[in-house]
Amino acid sequence: MPKVLITGGDGQLGNELQALSGGYNYTFFFTSRDTLDISDEANLRDYIQTHQIDSIINCAAYTAVDKAEEDVKNADKINHLAVQYLAEISKEKNIKLIHISTDYVFDGKNFKPYTEEDPTDPKGVYGKTKCEGEKALLAINPANSIIIRTSWVYSSFGANFVKTMLRLGKEKESLGVIFDQVGTPTYAKDLAKTILDILPKIKNECVEIYHYSNEGVLSWYDFAKEIMRMAKLSCTINPIETKEYPTPATRPHYSLLNKLKIKRDFGIIIPYWKDSLDVCLKTLGERK
Repeated sequence: MPKVLITGGDGQLGNELQALSGGYNYTFFFTSRDTLDISDEANLRDYIQTHQIDSIINCAAYTAVDKAEEDVKNADKINHLAVQYLAEISKEKNIKLIHISTDYVFDGKNFKPYTEEDPTDPKGVYGKTKCEGEKALLAINPANSIIIRTSWVYSSFGANFVKTMLRLGKEKESLGVIFDQVGTPTYAKDLAKTILDILPKIKNECVEIYHYSNEGVLSWYDFAKEIMRMAKLSCTINPIETKEYPTPATRPHYSLLNKLKIKRDFGIIIPYWKDSLDVCLKTLGERK
């Protein structure tokens, strides 16, 4: 049975992959920062050799966007150098590699959905280190490897925007939520299923980049409004501008991703964002 290493197994996507793993004919190895330091090349190499890994799904990332502005070294270790090591080992041992990246590699100034060919221009440390990880993987170019860029990830696992809105919606009468950042949320369960479904179909000589999020377009304000509506919470959501909620790191104002390539190459159907939110809220027991 093929052996699949999943890094970042304790994160949102890693947990969703674990929840779905019983339905697939693989032996999975789920690791976290505590069980496998992927920024330690010797340790990583030893783990992959010992467990005779055939495929790697790299969900591990330094995702504290604002903290990264000061913690540059650690962000670079996980988002860039570790990806370089994974790429080198994958090329050397002919291992299939799926690397998860982000919409933050773009500057957010586009006027139409970003394609895989659009130039990258990250504005913060998180985006820059993720972009450097992509560049390292593309330069090393192991066969049967892909990059999947995604955006606004949420899940029934871990901390995320949906859970925060549910908590605050029960505590407060009103909330201000940003309306001038536009994109699409990604239900991690949908992405996890797509990854496991396409894994056996990946066969390419050069690294390919794909975009994945749920279908549709909205702002964080729209997202919050729909969460309150579905959960039947009486909290009023008020639209605010980004400048009214300053953060250390710059967020993309526009990060809509064009998903035509992944749908075309793998024949997948991507759910609409409201349908996926409905599923997640039911999973959490919050759909009223």
